[in-house]
Amino acid sequence: MALRDTHDQTPVDLRLYGILDTAFCGLDGRRLGEMAAAAVAGGCTLLQYREKDIADARAALARIRTIRASLAESGVPLLVNDRVDLALAAEVEGVHLGQSDLHPADARRLLGPGAVIGLTLKTGAQADELYRLPVDYACIGGVFATRSKDNPDPPVGLDGFGRIAFRARLARGTNLPLGAIAGIDSSNAAATIAAGADGVAVISALFGGDAVEGRARDLRHRIDSALAARKGAA
Repeated sequence: MALRDTHDQTPVDLRLYGILDTAFCGLDGRRLGEMAAAAVAGGCTLLQYREKDIADARAALARIRTIRASLAESGVPLLVNDRVDLALAAEVEGVHLGQSDLHPADARRLLGPGAVIGLTLKTGAQADELYRLPVDYACIGGVFATRSKDNPDPPVGLDGFGRIAFRARLARGTNLPLGAIAGIDSSNAAATIAAGADGVAVISALFGGDAVEGRARDLRHRIDSALAARKGAA
């Protein structure tokens, strides 16, 4: 596994978190690698491979390895959604876990101290538990309605995001990066950052067309501008 230097205290950079969801992006490993490289060229700071209900683990592993090869020398971490075993086998930087996946403490024991471990938060009660969880970042959502993922829970909205983020920062302090996920695009990315997100996780807004690099560059500009404005107002 490609690990971070455990002496490097730089937080995970969540500013533009691209999710390569095979339900949306397809199963062509070469194409996924091209999309990943284009996203990074446009300013993507973190990538995740997400394939729900994997029927062929070997094929999924091959796709992850292809994506990882496309990111060589970029310095941008690649995470695998849910599957610690595939993250280990592909030697990527870490995993992103949901509330029903392997417990973060167990994932940490398997992946080691240098791996990146992220966690999805949907409620304030889940945020309260962060004080005891060995995670490197959390993503709160879904913030807005989305067609990229079947989400049985209603969107929390920006107000709900702010409330959950407040509790997350009480539990873990302000040094834990917090991202926002679901339904985020160029029309609401800046408002999401203004509401307190350190970054946004996106699928269709980034990979919903051929101009991936241009989409990434536009989103990154909006995010960086919103972060600068928030810092200036503090």
